[in-house]
Amino acid sequence: MSAPRENSARVVTVEEFLAGAPEEFGDIHDGVLIECMAQSPEHDLVVRRLAAALEYAVDPDGPCREVHSDTPVRLADSETSDATHRLRVRYPDVMLRDCSAGGYDVQTVAGETLLVAEITSEGTVDADIGIKRELYARAGIPVYLIVHFDKDWQQITEIEECRLDWSGRRYVTRHTHTDALVLTSPVALAVTFNDLQSRLPRRR
Repeated sequence: MSAPRENSARVVTVEEFLAGAPEEFGDIHDGVLIECMAQSPEHDLVVRRLAAALEYAVDPDGPCREVHSDTPVRLADSETSDATHRLRVRYPDVMLRDCSAGGYDVQTVAGETLLVAEITSEGTVDADIGIKRELYARAGIPVYLIVHFDKDWQQITEIEECRLDWSGRRYVTRHTHTDALVLTSPVALAVTFNDLQSRLPRRR
């Protein structure tokens, strides 16, 4: 997702969001739109490479799986009594969902999501390791990947693999990948950090 930008708060109701187009909005927390600005080329490159790696990892003969980038996911509303400040929506950098039940629907996609990934940036890192980790866990999303960069935001230093604990409501870090991302579920995947930052996609 794009980095937040300081601006006057815009409140978005559930009705307004559902009636509009996804590109009209960004992350929404408790009904407040988080204004955004463009990300760096390095960030966008990793988003594209990770999405492609996940797509290649999907078994064509297995269950239906789809990969999305910067696509809205409606999460559980806040518990406030103020109806104008209930909506919570996030646009994960990369998402893998179970499409067995049919097409994408912003209302139900959280329950179909098998994995989300956020590529950190200077403007989003606090949210990526904080509130997003909390929200995605509460939604029951099994795997959350957090891609960390060096202090200059140029090179990947590690990828944190978070999975739900026994409660199904909190994440624990199951593994910290330092040279390559290797997963056995929800897809079997092995991709090096060099490949994730390569200017040219891997040859197949």
